[in-house]
Amino acid sequence: MKNLQQAEPIPQQAREAIEDMLKSGDLFRYTAKENAPVTLLEQEFAEMMGSRFALAVASCSAALFLTLKTLDLKPDAKVIIPGFTFAAVPSAVVHANCQPVLVEVGDNFRLDMDDFKAKLNDDIGAVLISHMRGHTSDMDEILRLCKAKNIPVIEDAAHSLGTTWNGQKIGTMGVVGCFSFQSYKLVNGGEGGILITDDEDIIAKAVIMSGAYENNWQKHGCGTDSFARYQNTLPLYNTRMNNLSATVIRPQLAEVPRRAANGLRNHDHLAARLNSHPNLHVPPALQPEHRAPDSIQFLLENINEPQARALMKTSAAVGLPVQIFGLHNENARVFWNWKFIPNLPELPKTRSMLMRACDLRLPASLTLEDVDKIADALLGCMDQVVPAKAA
Repeated sequence: MKNLQQAEPIPQQAREAIEDMLKSGDLFRYTAKENAPVTLLEQEFAEMMGSRFALAVASCSAALFLTLKTLDLKPDAKVIIPGFTFAAVPSAVVHANCQPVLVEVGDNFRLDMDDFKAKLNDDIGAVLISHMRGHTSDMDEILRLCKAKNIPVIEDAAHSLGTTWNGQKIGTMGVVGCFSFQSYKLVNGGEGGILITDDEDIIAKAVIMSGAYENNWQKHGCGTDSFARYQNTLPLYNTRMNNLSATVIRPQLAEVPRRAANGLRNHDHLAARLNSHPNLHVPPALQPEHRAPDSIQFLLENINEPQARALMKTSAAVGLPVQIFGLHNENARVFWNWKFIPNLPELPKTRSMLMRACDLRLPASLTLEDVDKIADALLGCMDQVVPAKAA
């Protein structure tokens, strides 16, 4: 069984550029007068996404935090987030001195629109939609409702590079889209993130606060005099990306279409195999969504907790690290573990889903033969866990 945690090799082009950089020691993005690797990454990513501006930073979490700070929200402003996301998302809201408002997520891993509508009241300062594990919620309805109330929408697209909604690239639908280059994402920088926007005021604030001190905003290649008015008026959070990370990332942008296509092929092939079992269910995508998955999530149906735990143990024994979100201790994707949120609410629908939702990494580098081996192994584990008569 292939190691599902292993990433693709870093392209040779990046390795050669890294060697030259190590010889020069020129790792800081502001050393060069122009065209530093980080600046070039920003330009290339913005062009790839069809956006006016991009800002590369230390992580997607940093991108989310900076975005919230650019919106000039009132202290303790309420920000809607899904109840199913990574802990870094509510953490970014807390860091920005705002209050997370958790919304239910249904059995299809997407926002429960009835709960969203109920909580989208006049107290909400912003909506941060996390496309968790690449599952896109109903963006048409979300944007329509938020536009009617003049509430800005931020997209956490950490898992959604390469995904489209009605042909539009995810991350370009809200006022800002934030992406991740952490090792398990479609593009692997080890760490790192980037935000994109068409709003010049937002990018100016974000660039300054990211750590562009002493007029270094001029080296971003997108600055105008509007940037200058924020110099020394905003705090510096120093969330910059370094040239080494950008050099690792840049050659991989050309691989995004292939990785997205192969990821979707592998996901849908495995989904069809798993859906053949009466106790397994992979929810379908929403109709406007064209996904680029790097993992698969599936639900256990009519299985008790001891059987679910037995599945995790049995699958691990054959080299498949299947996690059940709600049964995996200390899982940072489980809302009841976000104890840093005061008065943490109960989300019964989300809890019910997380207690039977399985998670498995599915790299784009896998072949269909690899995927079939995974399917055979998982279905074999299910045969051990679930008595034949129950199936």
